[in-house]
Amino acid sequence: MARADIAIIGTGPAGVSAALTAKNRNKSILLFGSSGISGKVSKSHKILNYPGLPDISGEDLVKAMKDHLDRMEIQITEDQVVNVYAMGDYFALQCAGKSGQDMYEASSVILATGVMPGRLLPGEEEILGRGVSYCATCDAALYKGKETTVLGYSPKEEEEAEFLSEVASKVYYVPVYQDEVKLSAPNIEVIRGVHKEIRRDDNKSVLVLNDREVVSDVVFVLRDSVSPGQLVPGLETEGAHIKTNRDLSTNIPGLFAAGDITGDPYQDAKAVGEGNVAALSAVKYLSSLKGKE
Repeated sequence: MARADIAIIGTGPAGVSAALTAKNRNKSILLFGSSGISGKVSKSHKILNYPGLPDISGEDLVKAMKDHLDRMEIQITEDQVVNVYAMGDYFALQCAGKSGQDMYEASSVILATGVMPGRLLPGEEEILGRGVSYCATCDAALYKGKETTVLGYSPKEEEEAEFLSEVASKVYYVPVYQDEVKLSAPNIEVIRGVHKEIRRDDNKSVLVLNDREVVSDVVFVLRDSVSPGQLVPGLETEGAHIKTNRDLSTNIPGLFAAGDITGDPYQDAKAVGEGNVAALSAVKYLSSLKGKE
């Protein structure tokens, strides 16, 4: 496995900015995120404070960022990063996605994931790894022939439920969205309701809804992003944000953060600037590693 110099997680303004800066500094990079760049930016009617681009629409800004990445020959890996492990002089990134590769390595990492929508469910953090998982494709084999629950925050999670149905005896699918659910496997049961909490009873995971309880061996909570505390073990956070120094380094050497995830203001111009700083700091960190060789 080839080890990248810098892995960048997130394709919003901060992640794109970090990728462009790192590529300009001749570093090998892995850019994880959506090929659509940023849904948040694209839905902006007008962006009024981006220097040099007065009144640009979010849709046009996203197109410009895509074009810039293409021009720099920077590819986006659409696998979802579910865990980042600090291994000393490098990081191991556990992923889920269509590529079939579930592990990547990088000498440094920049988190530009944005702020996770909503809060963790009561009980979710307490039983993570003991009846709660964030990756169906990663952990499906552990629940062969067992009953499972999928809490899906967007229609794209239906693909994970279909995959899980090939292994598990039963899949309860609880959509958080209102779109029509299109699932075909006979062992998938769609249940609608407002989710309240998750608890562990008698070696079973219980997803509590407003009008019933769904009991199974595990609850897969599938969101577009994972809270930073769950994504990187040992990472210092302040509420929903990552605690950073002025150079956007974190408490873990070689790990940097940029954009909304570092705190407000949630502005595109601020995110782009932080992406640039984080990339330059990562480059400096890589130089320090060479000095130790």
